Amino acid sequence: MRISRLLAAILVILSIAPVAFADSPDTVTLKNGDHLTGTVSAIDGQQVTLTTDAAGDVKIKWSSVQALTTQKAFYVATPGEKTISGSLSYNGTDLIVHTSSGDVTVPITQTMVVRSTNQQQAYEKSLHPSLLSDWAGGASIGLALARGNSDTTTFNTAFTGDRKTLSDEIKLSVSSIYATSGISTSGAPGGVTADEILAGAAYDKNITKKFFAFASGAFTHDALEDLNLQGIYSGGLGWHVINTPNTTLDLNLGMNYTRASYGSSASATTPAITVDRNFPGVTAGEALMHKFGQSTVFTETFTIYPTLTRINQYSFALNTSVVTKIKKWLGWQTTLTDNYVANPPIAGTVPNDVVLSTGFNLAFTY
Repeated sequence: MRISRLLAAILVILSIAPVAFADSPDTVTLKNGDHLTGTVSAIDGQQVTLTTDAAGDVKIKWSSVQALTTQKAFYVATPGEKTISGSLSYNGTDLIVHTSSGDVTVPITQTMVVRSTNQQQAYEKSLHPSLLSDWAGGASIGLALARGNSDTTTFNTAFTGDRKTLSDEIKLSVSSIYATSGISTSGAPGGVTADEILAGAAYDKNITKKFFAFASGAFTHDALEDLNLQGIYSGGLGWHVINTPNTTLDLNLGMNYTRASYGSSASATTPAITVDRNFPGVTAGEALMHKFGQSTVFTETFTIYPTLTRINQYSFALNTSVVTKIKKWLGWQTTLTDNYVANPPIAGTVPNDVVLSTGFNLAFTY
């Protein structure tokens, strides 16, 4: 009998143990006397976010909070840039971190950084990411065909890749357009009407939060301009004028060395022509990104390359792009590029090439 009573008591204790030892909810006491319970999911210098079963996420301004207590530990960056961890409470003016070595009082400020355990792990991982991580970008393909009275084919592609961390950024881009026209019904001759490939790679290394050093390469092939390959290799310093999640604006200034090879094929009336241009120059430009809402991103870069050997010899590149998300992985992209080379060396070619392309964009993150 005693054994059976003992076993029954053990079963009762085991049945109520999960309830007795379950995590208590976090609590927020408002200045009007209301008490809210749930799980504190986010904290910053402006507000605290409490996740509740009934109302979901509730954002509460600090000016309305009288007291707060959390059960789980958070990581708090102190004004001296030291990170401490522990459960939190609020006394009406300051945040108190209950660490294993004692309580630490941290003033509530607009720039306060408070992270959950998962957020802290992600942050620490972001400090030393592998070269293959944190990539984002997209690729687009466009095709246009006309048959009948017209006989044209246009094919364009574009790819962008960007890897941005807390300390540096790698940017890659490739775009191309190829178009042909057949003999029309009116007898107009056909042939290749566009054959251009643009590529670029850049690396930015932050020196401070505002200033960075950069190295870049810009490459162009344009068959109709008789440009076999032009490479512009640049390096210099840049300035993060605006750096927010929705808008970034960078200015850069440096030096470059340009190598360009032009060549035209021989015809019945003119011999083949080969021209090489190699000269130092200046690189000056800007790069803008802005997000319109949750689905549309606008990017624009403009870079000018004046030479140091001839005042009237320069080139510039303008690249703009608008991508609107249809789904997380699918969007619609419109791109405009304008490349200008003053005084092209091959007679009969024009200095300006403008390309407008549009098509589906396949986005990726890694």
